[in-house]
Amino acid sequence: MLTIVDHSRDSAGLRYVYPVVSRRAGGVSIGINLNVNNACNWACLYCQVENLTRGGPPAVDLACLKAELSGFLHQVLQGDYLEREVPVEARRLMDVAFSGNGEPTSSPEFAAAMACVGRVLDHFGLRGHLPVRLISNGSLMHRPAVQDGIRQLAALGGEVWFKVDRADPREVAEINGVPGGSAKLVRNLSICADLATTWVQTCWFALDGKSPSAASRQAYCDLLDSLNCKLAGVHLYGLARPSMQAAAPRLSRLPAAELAAFADEITKKTGIRVIVSP
Repeated sequence: MLTIVDHSRDSAGLRYVYPVVSRRAGGVSIGINLNVNNACNWACLYCQVENLTRGGPPAVDLACLKAELSGFLHQVLQGDYLEREVPVEARRLMDVAFSGNGEPTSSPEFAAAMACVGRVLDHFGLRGHLPVRLISNGSLMHRPAVQDGIRQLAALGGEVWFKVDRADPREVAEINGVPGGSAKLVRNLSICADLATTWVQTCWFALDGKSPSAASRQAYCDLLDSLNCKLAGVHLYGLARPSMQAAAPRLSRLPAAELAAFADEITKKTGIRVIVSP
């Protein structure tokens, strides 16, 4: 059965569509994986993708994506998939989520894939009823084609979960494997929040046995506060699945109480609500 600790992309034997039990979504999430070659423009220390490489995805077969999503939704809505494959406490369909094995917006077909998902939801009468989410590092929000896809997401009543793990440039470089720069991050986050409902998603963990410092927490709060309350909220979460990267031994989970304390700090300093998933 599906569990929160196993987000295998081939659990349904499909190319682009994969179901997971998501602790943050609160049930079954139908994932859309456009990065089938395990390529991403970031290289996060905690990434659960095996054989992660730098780069972008191959061309997306939109007809295949449509057929897979339609067939899987049929199994869930009219078949016994949930009863067979999902623990009883999670047997509810929560969303369709663009996530997968790399940055979804790096696909040239991102906007077309979003439109494809919209047509499938229309066929099942699910537009406006089944949320569509984009889980993104936000690094390509300046591209007009990506913004077109975000507008389509907003038209579906969807939302973006925008990755901000740290604000200090040195920490961003170490944790996400990209040059840190708060100005670009704030600019892309602001663009995204202007186009669609946007949550920040933050993975909070100990590195080399040390929790993030007070200075790190303050830099993070300062960055969020600079958005002038454009954000819907923050998803603050801890490590749930093992990293498949070389840095895995350096990472460790933080106590739930520590995440809860940081969530309180964020809200007190920025006024932004925080949902915690330890």
